[in-house]
Amino acid sequence: MRRKGTFLLVIAMMMIFLTSCWSKKELTDLAIVAAMGIDKTKEGRYHLTLQIINPGNVAGGLQGGGGGTQSPPITIYSASGDNIVEASRRASGRISRRLYYAHTNLIVVGEKLARDEGLDPLIDALDRDPEFRNTSTLVIANHSTAADLVKTLTPVDKIPANKVLKTLEFTERKWGENVKTSLQEVMKSLESPGRGTVVSGFRLVGNPQQAQKLDNLQESAPGATLQASGIAVLKQGKLVDWLYGKPARGTVWMLDKIQGTDINIDWEGKKEAIAYQTVRQKTSVAAQMKNGQPHISVHTRVEGDIGDMEVPVDITNPKVIRKIEQSLRKEIKKELKKAIERAQKNKTDILGFGEVIHRTRPNQFKKVKTEWNEVYFPKLKVDITVEAYVRRAGLRNKSFLSGIKENQK
Repeated sequence: MRRKGTFLLVIAMMMIFLTSCWSKKELTDLAIVAAMGIDKTKEGRYHLTLQIINPGNVAGGLQGGGGGTQSPPITIYSASGDNIVEASRRASGRISRRLYYAHTNLIVVGEKLARDEGLDPLIDALDRDPEFRNTSTLVIANHSTAADLVKTLTPVDKIPANKVLKTLEFTERKWGENVKTSLQEVMKSLESPGRGTVVSGFRLVGNPQQAQKLDNLQESAPGATLQASGIAVLKQGKLVDWLYGKPARGTVWMLDKIQGTDINIDWEGKKEAIAYQTVRQKTSVAAQMKNGQPHISVHTRVEGDIGDMEVPVDITNPKVIRKIEQSLRKEIKKELKKAIERAQKNKTDILGFGEVIHRTRPNQFKKVKTEWNEVYFPKLKVDITVEAYVRRAGLRNKSFLSGIKENQK
């Protein structure tokens, strides 16, 4: 009886502490926002474009068939206001459900807004909202408005926000000219003393009107689509430059965010004859003070495989391998130099050199902090050391072209 009484007492105590579902949210009452686009109107107001998921259409594909009407997997709602909060509240007046931002994984900022106003005015409202995730990915519309990007329907990935996120993830992993940046990371870089900020760009290729139509999804080669495009350079929160190609990849390399890429080198007079695929890479930055001036040393170590050879090359010869490695070191060093020169030209330390000095030599950095980007960083001396190694050659050592050449003799 005593054990039974104790058990009943525990149950009674649990019932006291277990509250009812006071904060419940019925799914039928929620409008799940997958992406948010922010632009600035000609009148100076914030224009919010919300990409809301249609759950039934995502689960069952495009509804219709057999003469029925088709429905897209998303619905777009937009509104304007003097600030983001007001725009969001006004948008709620156009939809029969409560806007739910807990699953908003993508924030798109229009290029004009990023260039004229910057990101600083936007971040407070996004970070202050307890429902909004500061781990959401932030991108800047490249030569486009945020509204055009958010409204675009995409094939394969039914939810366009997922298309953008996955594209950034895989291009960062395989090519290295883009970097996936969260709102939290942007905030940290903006708050860091003497540090510039980089954010990936995305652009709409094709007709914006066509991109919003279901007909665009019914073509094997869509007439309008979204693609990753460059890296935005931010100075004091404002867009000042776009990086493409080797300067963009060199910047990602300097930030030690390269996960994988392909490097082509010349061989025996043929341009880009050998393709080298990186497997492992590590970049470290060290700071020193020489004669009262800051000095930076960069060390990069790369290991990878031979991916393609368009000329006959005997890679079983150790001397040939060493020659290939020397060419790789020169090519990588050239890209790193281009990234540094571009950053110094923009007078914005997106490479984090000032942050390294501040972390390792805080007393010395205090003396140059106020003039770091304008005076010291553009004249900064940087030593670059690159180690590059060929580890494997795929499924064959001897080049296929070598065998053809021998048979023709």
